[in-house]
Amino acid sequence: MIRLIATDLDGTLLHPGGVLSDRTRATLDAVSADVVVVTARPPRFVQDLNLTGTAICSNGAMIYDLTNREITHAQTVPFDVVRKVSEALAEVIPNVGIAVETGLEVLAEPGFQGFGPNNPHRTLELLDHVIEEAHQVVQMLAWAPDGESDQMMEIAKEAVGQHVSVTHSGGLGLLEISPPGVSKAATLESLCATRGIAQSEVIAFGDMPNDLSVLGWAGTAYAMGNAHPVVKSACLNHAPPNTEDGVAQVLERLFGLDRL
Repeated sequence: MIRLIATDLDGTLLHPGGVLSDRTRATLDAVSADVVVVTARPPRFVQDLNLTGTAICSNGAMIYDLTNREITHAQTVPFDVVRKVSEALAEVIPNVGIAVETGLEVLAEPGFQGFGPNNPHRTLELLDHVIEEAHQVVQMLAWAPDGESDQMMEIAKEAVGQHVSVTHSGGLGLLEISPPGVSKAATLESLCATRGIAQSEVIAFGDMPNDLSVLGWAGTAYAMGNAHPVVKSACLNHAPPNTEDGVAQVLERLFGLDRL
């Protein structure tokens, strides 16, 4: 029995451009299970989708109540760790730029150019100013203009893995850095425990390396047809691509729903 559906957003539940299709929305409304969004995105992005329920945001650092539009839990990276990690990455990744997610906005040093126009951020003159102005850091972001995310992730794990958790979700040259021990799966496991939902009662969908922890933990896991090769190889089950409403297709079949 499936009691909880854990789904990533970009490249998984959403069409390109961050669009939630009518078919997928109708399917999520029709299933007889909790739906939990599990994403690298911050709450301000998720709330614009007009979903209800719960979202695990910033790769597990925050839990967001979609219905009441409030952050109910946040885990942070201490400021001294932010500085230490930034200095260490600057030594091993050429031209790396650092930004921090506060839960309310992204603050960046000038060398960070990892976001396009759909992901606004505020650039400050120095990293010192970024750290001074941030009221908290729930996630660090590291970007390099000539970086390849898989390679950068391995380098960063070697350099700073003892201080933080490092992953990526497919952004070119972009790493996502969380407090130590924080992951999508760790937060989802804790959430399920509070609801009395067993691991075997969870189905998960994802497409990128930052989804691997959830896909590995859930009782049933689906890699999207458009997923990163590492994600596809980690999952026995494959859903159609996000552009074909792959999550909806699987759920319609498993819950015995007519195409919606």
